[in-house]
Amino acid sequence: MTHDLNTLLEEIRAELAEAGIEDPVADAELIVGHVLQESRGRVQALAVMGSAVTAQQADAIRDLAGERAYRVPLQHLTGKAPFRGIELAVGPGVFIPRPETESVAQFAIDALQQVPSAEPIAVDLCTGSGAIALSLANEVPTARVWAVEKSVEAHAWASRNVTALGGGRVELTLGDIADLDRRDWESTQLSRSFAPLRGRVNVLVSNPPYVPADMVPRDPEVRDHDPELALYGGADGLDIVRIISRVARDLLVPGGLLVLEHAELQGRMIRDLLTADGWRAAATHQDLTGRDRTTTAIANDD
Repeated sequence: MTHDLNTLLEEIRAELAEAGIEDPVADAELIVGHVLQESRGRVQALAVMGSAVTAQQADAIRDLAGERAYRVPLQHLTGKAPFRGIELAVGPGVFIPRPETESVAQFAIDALQQVPSAEPIAVDLCTGSGAIALSLANEVPTARVWAVEKSVEAHAWASRNVTALGGGRVELTLGDIADLDRRDWESTQLSRSFAPLRGRVNVLVSNPPYVPADMVPRDPEVRDHDPELALYGGADGLDIVRIISRVARDLLVPGGLLVLEHAELQGRMIRDLLTADGWRAAATHQDLTGRDRTTTAIANDD
């Protein structure tokens, strides 16, 4: 027995729309593509051609659509998340990379490409799935990238992605970046491993936890499935940003670039924080939706 693909797509689109999914058309096509092992474009073409799927495929599609209707993230269902030019393995326990973070990575990539060195050095703190670190390595083939993740679960996903996509140029470490803020670079394994990078890093980038503790996200996909360790950054959301500001001053070369992702209303606070810490030219930039998303600053010569 077979099922008409168009009819099935309409069925699951309606189910997802009723569940409040933001883009039920895209999610329906991606779910079908995952089951059929086809691209979204190919699914659209098959629908135009009036193709059919087997009963077993239809059951699998309906099962996944049912989970998605319960607001399980699509990326958890497919096990993958596209990010710039790469595709990352993701699942429970790791923050799902967002499209807006692609613009954050762009600042780091642009800066690395301008470094007059045969092997520019970048650091990605709070790397999560490894999205930013691997984008830097992928788009700046001469760069060496160091990445740090605190969560054991997220580190496992990042390790899988680094093995598949890192090309031997991404060093991933499990550790708490607070260990780099102790002023004793021999005190922990993480600080000892980063001590040789002091004053040598050209770009330091981070998408840290920045949600204020009392601002629980509305979207069930974020609230119920993204790990809290990757979301919340203390009372004002900037606890980890403060640590990164101090750590980056030790690691960056004079004139090196700090790149931070943050929430839409945090730009001014972060600029003030960085300026007070001795950074220069702190500036906030918008993402493709017109929202403040990235703040950059330049390391002073002292």
